[in-house]
Amino acid sequence: MSQDLSGDAHTGHPTAGQYFRIAVILCVITAVEVGIFYLEFLGHWMIPILFALSTGKFALVAMYYMHLKFDHKLFTYMFVAGFVLAAFVIGFLLILFGVYT
Repeated sequence: MSQDLSGDAHTGHPTAGQYFRIAVILCVITAVEVGIFYLEFLGHWMIPILFALSTGKFALVAMYYMHLKFDHKLFTYMFVAGFVLAAFVIGFLLILFGVYT
């Protein structure tokens, strides 16, 4: 059993600076989400806006911190399929229980 110890297995991964930039972007998006929560004139539009922002944050975390951007595409497809399935289930449950009626 041999292992490649040359360090070539992890080429293309983000540097510490890139991780810091992603963390700053995540903080800014979170601050925007908190600000949007206090905008009462948005009404029911607040939920889709917050969902879109949180989906963007989820994608950034999955791509960089979970390294899906650098792994085989099959892992990304499986991960996204689970997320889409969960979003549809939540959406249909909201419709089923009459949240938007």
